[in-house]
Amino acid sequence: MLVAAIIFFVTLAIGWVGTIQDPTFGEQLMSAFEKDVAGHIVGNSSLEIFAQLFFNNFEACILLFLGGASLGILTIFILSLNGIVIGSILEIVSKDHSPLFVAAAIVPHGIFEIPAFIISCALGLLLAQALMGEWFQSADAAETGKKLGRYFVLYVMPLVIIAAYVEAFITPVVIHLVS
Repeated sequence: MLVAAIIFFVTLAIGWVGTIQDPTFGEQLMSAFEKDVAGHIVGNSSLEIFAQLFFNNFEACILLFLGGASLGILTIFILSLNGIVIGSILEIVSKDHSPLFVAAAIVPHGIFEIPAFIISCALGLLLAQALMGEWFQSADAAETGKKLGRYFVLYVMPLVIIAAYVEAFITPVVIHLVS
């Protein structure tokens, strides 16, 4: 998990600093994010938004975990991309809003969502390690994969559900309170 956390926070810093150095980089990332991610999360009710956020984040976590089958390459790429995009968006939002607003927009659900991404990445890297271990030793990658899958269900799923709930129902209220 430490490796996954380092990857995430280093790439978040890269996104933040990259946007400071080249604002068009951040604008392009923000535009792509709005089109490809945020543009698909629309709804008339918080319940619809909750469902869309849950499925979007669940899909990302599944890809982070199962990306371990690519020897971790896909896992690292997806986590790094998320870190860069989040860092860039934080820099863009911080230009127009107070630090309190930025914190209100990210912290309530981020305390659940970011650990879900980091744990999913860690599980993906462990899956990659198990696959490589099976090639070079007598390890059983399938048995390890089953155990990692149970961890995914026990730890990641609840975090993704809670994060989506908080982002749909609580984060907007917190943002409104600090606006």
